[in-house]
Amino acid sequence: MVLCYHNNTFGPVEECRLPVTDLIIQRGVGVFESIRTYDKHTFAMGPHLDRLAESARLSGIAADKILSQLPDIINEGLRHPDAPEGDMLIKPFVTGGLINNRGHFPAPDFFVIFEEMHPIAPETIKNGITLQPSYLERPFPLIKTTSYLTGLIPMRDAPSNVYETLYCCGGEITESLRSSFYLCIDGKLITAPVGKVLRGVTREIILTLASENGFQIEERCPHMDELPNAQEAFISGSAKEVLSVVKVGTQKIGLGRPGPVAKHIHKLFLSNISRWLDK
Repeated sequence: MVLCYHNNTFGPVEECRLPVTDLIIQRGVGVFESIRTYDKHTFAMGPHLDRLAESARLSGIAADKILSQLPDIINEGLRHPDAPEGDMLIKPFVTGGLINNRGHFPAPDFFVIFEEMHPIAPETIKNGITLQPSYLERPFPLIKTTSYLTGLIPMRDAPSNVYETLYCCGGEITESLRSSFYLCIDGKLITAPVGKVLRGVTREIILTLASENGFQIEERCPHMDELPNAQEAFISGSAKEVLSVVKVGTQKIGLGRPGPVAKHIHKLFLSNISRWLDK
């Protein structure tokens, strides 16, 4: 069962109800997070909730009271008898609520979904993924908003093997639909700076580990015309951890298969998970 917390009650997600007048439905005003678990321990919950607070603040959503409740709700949900048995993906959503005061939303609602964590398929890890270039710009990059249309619309005509879109407005590569993006050129990791992209929690962990292990890092937007000279590319995120990119559109990356840098970064990530587990 997918468990949901709403209105002070845990129950099946199918029983969770919002009024159709909520601004998350009427105007797409809403923010959220995705927090995963390892062995029933949340991973970096504090940084995720800090980012949720920042998303709410930048959206004009008055969420302080909600945010103060979330750690206890999440921990209670982890122990709930109807929660998924294995590892979970926990998604707290904060909505715009029913009142729009000139772009300020003083009475938000919220709910938290506890669903089973589905690991990336082994063949996807083995073969790598293809990203579809999108020449649209993701609005408000510092906000983890519920509106994904700018990334989803380009997927309509994309080949069936495309994993997700890659934002590259004006030739500058920023991030993909649900992930941080990294290009590997001549031993350097190149990734767009925060401000151009969302502050990725997994991204910050990966850059910390890469720096600790001698990788040279450039925080700048890689360019589409650099793709032919790249040895590797990969994306990162809470659910996918580290995943190699072997093609962007029709452009093959490196040898067209997952390479040693992404594999090494993923191994570093897996061996350091305990550093960011919540006890």
